[in-house]
Amino acid sequence: MENTLKESVGTLLAHIIKIDKRDVEKEAPLFCEIMGQNFDCNPDEAETFLYAMMNKEYDLDKHVAIINDALCEDKLSKFHLLEQLNHIIYSDTISEEDYKVFEDIKQRLFEC
Repeated sequence: MENTLKESVGTLLAHIIKIDKRDVEKEAPLFCEIMGQNFDCNPDEAETFLYAMMNKEYDLDKHVAIINDALCEDKLSKFHLLEQLNHIIYSDTISEEDYKVFEDIKQRLFEC
């Protein structure tokens, strides 16, 4: 389950970078730092994952559901994840779409 959760959190964070067409090279250090804090993921592994996500199709709804199931009773971890998502959003120009995605994810994470 740990690897599945890691992939889903990574996908969620990478999604913000991808939808805004942000400079992946500029965003990679923050992404790697967050993945390292959450999953003891080394920087090379996290960066490889981030770059792979930029060209990969994924079902964001599925990944949010996985996170929600894994953290269903752990509201503190959910808030921490939202804080990290917000950190990614604030790391570059903020768009209206960023906060639509943020609010949608926040709502779905606390449906449990």
